[in-house]
Amino acid sequence: MMKRKIIIALSVFSLLFLLGGIYIAVTIEQATREVDNLLRLHRIENLREHLLIELKSAQSDLYLKNTRHAQGIDSVVSHVQTMDATLNGCFNCHHSESVVMKLDDLKKQAEQYKSALGRVFTMRASKSRLEAEEDIAYRLGMDLISEADNLTAMTNQRLSERTQAALKNITYTKKLLYLILVVVPVVILCLSIFFFRGFTRPVDVLVTATQQLKAGDLNYRIQGLKDEYGEVATAFNEMASSLKEHSLRMQWAEQIVVLGELAGGLAHEMKNPIAGIMGAAQVLSANPAVREEHRAILMKIIEQIERIDFLLTGILNFAQPPKPNFLLINVNEILENTISLAGQHPLFLSKKSPGITIVKNFDSHLPKTMADPFQLQQVFMNLLLNAADAMPDGGTLTAQTLHEKASLSLHITITDTGRGIDRNMIDKIFQPFFTTKPKGTGLGLSITRRLVEQHGGRIRVANPSSGGASFTIDLPVKPGEGSEV
Repeated sequence: MMKRKIIIALSVFSLLFLLGGIYIAVTIEQATREVDNLLRLHRIENLREHLLIELKSAQSDLYLKNTRHAQGIDSVVSHVQTMDATLNGCFNCHHSESVVMKLDDLKKQAEQYKSALGRVFTMRASKSRLEAEEDIAYRLGMDLISEADNLTAMTNQRLSERTQAALKNITYTKKLLYLILVVVPVVILCLSIFFFRGFTRPVDVLVTATQQLKAGDLNYRIQGLKDEYGEVATAFNEMASSLKEHSLRMQWAEQIVVLGELAGGLAHEMKNPIAGIMGAAQVLSANPAVREEHRAILMKIIEQIERIDFLLTGILNFAQPPKPNFLLINVNEILENTISLAGQHPLFLSKKSPGITIVKNFDSHLPKTMADPFQLQQVFMNLLLNAADAMPDGGTLTAQTLHEKASLSLHITITDTGRGIDRNMIDKIFQPFFTTKPKGTGLGLSITRRLVEQHGGRIRVANPSSGGASFTIDLPVKPGEGSEV
């Protein structure tokens, strides 16, 4: 699409230049042809003026005959020949039909005039006859001069009108050319700005997005771009999402390191004093001299100390989890055993609810993989108990396994039909010490995530459209030596 836009832009500019060049060339050609036509008409008009001059000269020779200013016969012949040549020259030019008819009449009158002049200057006759011929020649000359003068005046008027019209047309054409010279660059400039903005706006959007990403805004996304820029925007958005995911993982890793060091040291420091306090409380509670009301207080102290010890154990497991002992196992079997064990937990045996229905959807072709069975059992148990806790009024718990051959991975999904997870909290549930339970430690899902990551996998959570929450564990298939995937 972008290539098409560039081709369209170049085609528009080329078409504008071509049309402008053609118009200017045609206009100049028309103006030049009009000027040539006017020059030709003016040359014709000069011929007619010259014809009129020769006619008057011949008439003057006739008038001065028999006077002391009379011209010789050679002068008269020269004027007549020039008049005849000029008149013939008028016929060589293109005229309208009416002008051609007038020229024919003029030609006939000129022939009569030449004959009359020939008789006057060559005839030997009586004086009265000669005077009569002179009168005829003089009258024909005057008629010829009058006719030529009328024709010249008529053509002069038409030529003047055509000249004025041609000058107006040339003036209009000149103004139009000046206008084109001003308007066309402006139009081209506007089109250039339009196409330039069309080409640069997506680049500006991409630059702005890059600056936002550089400033640390990993939630910034590009919207509204199309064509090749749309593909770049999609790639940018995917990159931003990937960077955000990696950034969250790095933050998680930093939190793990800091909390691990802090929690490990704190738990070790608190273990021994708490063990001493618990031992002293147990000794006192076993003393027969202690009254019953005091013994009940001591038992509550022991109960709270056991809770603190359980919390410290969880912190130590979170801070310094044991390294997995990899064995070649069947995940379906581990999940089946864990479900059977969890079924004996009070959350599954509560008499206050209709009960929890467990649905198993195991992939029978699931390959064996290298994993720590005890850590996986801990992971599955934590997810199963959380699912049961999310359904206090009963519901359905679905455990599903799937082998994805394309990515060589196993997917274990545990879904409940409970109240689901708040969208504002779904990104926080794996953070250490984050909990929504009144008596929760906030370490269960954090430890679960860390154990899964120790196996090279990851854990995901989502709220299905049908309701509840769904946890999916992705584990890579690590076949043992000599086994088949």
